[in-house]
Amino acid sequence: MAAVASRHARFRLFYRVGFTPWEGHPIGQSLRDLVEGTDVTPALTPGTALDLGCGTGDCAIYLAQHGWKVTGVDYVEKPLEKARCKADAAEVSVDFVRADVTQLSRAGIGTDFELIVDNGCLHNMSGGDREAYVREVGAVAAPGARLVIVAFPPGGRFGVPGISHAETSRRFASGWTLLSAGDERALDDKTPTRYYLFQRGTGSL
Repeated sequence: MAAVASRHARFRLFYRVGFTPWEGHPIGQSLRDLVEGTDVTPALTPGTALDLGCGTGDCAIYLAQHGWKVTGVDYVEKPLEKARCKADAAEVSVDFVRADVTQLSRAGIGTDFELIVDNGCLHNMSGGDREAYVREVGAVAAPGARLVIVAFPPGGRFGVPGISHAETSRRFASGWTLLSAGDERALDDKTPTRYYLFQRGTGSL
């Protein structure tokens, strides 16, 4: 709980002073390929989507613009207020909810999300928080759900713990299949960034 409180306090401070270098980046190509399709793979059929650590809502709004019914969650209220204004300006509907990603099943956001997106949330967490994150994501994911994680590797950015390919794969080894992974530039053009695309099993977990 101390680690959770520290993480929350840190991000509240960052938003208060306006230090938010994770905001304002283009939507990652890995997510665009899923949502819009490619020359070889069709776009996902729009359904329910969950944006974890949504910040000021750019990704959630992008998904809503492409026909998804989106819930965006963040623990800090200030970016959520801005996200709601941006969604109104874009004339799309997104349900922005103040919630902790390690307690999603208690947040009243529902379950059976078909697409779950994390742009830089998991890589900021401690080991205990990561365990809870994986459990809670599984609790709200639909059978067959896709999960897109974009993260810095360890040492990729000062002050961000980062997460390795090996750890990411290990933490989702039960009940999830890693469909693809590779380089991504969604978070920072200057910092090495990785994306991971998982699919949840269709059977009971």
